[in-house]
Amino acid sequence: MRLPPEKTLGVLGGMGPAATAEFLRLLARDAPARRDQEHPRILVLSDPSIPDRTQATLGLGDDPTPPLRRGLERLIEWGADILAVPCNTAHVFIDRFKRELAVPLVHIVEATVRAASEKSPRGAWLLSTSGTRRSGIYADYARRVGYRFLDPSDAEQERVQESLTLVKAGKMPEAGAVLRRVIEDLREREDTLTVTACTELPLAYAVSGLPQDGEISSLQALSDACLASLYEK
Repeated sequence: MRLPPEKTLGVLGGMGPAATAEFLRLLARDAPARRDQEHPRILVLSDPSIPDRTQATLGLGDDPTPPLRRGLERLIEWGADILAVPCNTAHVFIDRFKRELAVPLVHIVEATVRAASEKSPRGAWLLSTSGTRRSGIYADYARRVGYRFLDPSDAEQERVQESLTLVKAGKMPEAGAVLRRVIEDLREREDTLTVTACTELPLAYAVSGLPQDGEISSLQALSDACLASLYEK
């Protein structure tokens, strides 16, 4: 019998709700557990009221930093030993105070770049929100570790943003169709894997009809990193 993890995972979600639900599904699916009692203890605070991260990054909305910090600190108060936030763009703001948190944060950007380096060492297309793209958070970290990302054009980026917006609106078939056209165009220029570096995009990819092995999902990378941390000896 496997012992359950001693650590408790705190998840700050709601950015968006569908991405949070998928993240929790991945944690349950991939945990090395054979019965309820071997799964990790997870505390979830799903707060969709947090201001839009992309709009804030583009200078068009309220700063989400205060509610992000309050949410993470509340999870620590509840007993979280490790934190995770299944929203890539949120990390632009979390990076401002993450060192002041009392417990470790499993960083989605670091986890995703690590997964990309393992699965596609020669580089990959990077698809994200317009806010994440503008912030340079992925490009900066990839540069530090020597990884190569390929960027879509401005017109293609608009279609990526359209796809993730459709996911937030619950329009999955439409989101998948938009994302499929973007990725097919990208692969005509360079046939390599695609990193879905917005947590809505894996949901669109799943219904796009594209090959499953063509994607490196930031949601999957975060789930894998959290489980590795929780079940480490």
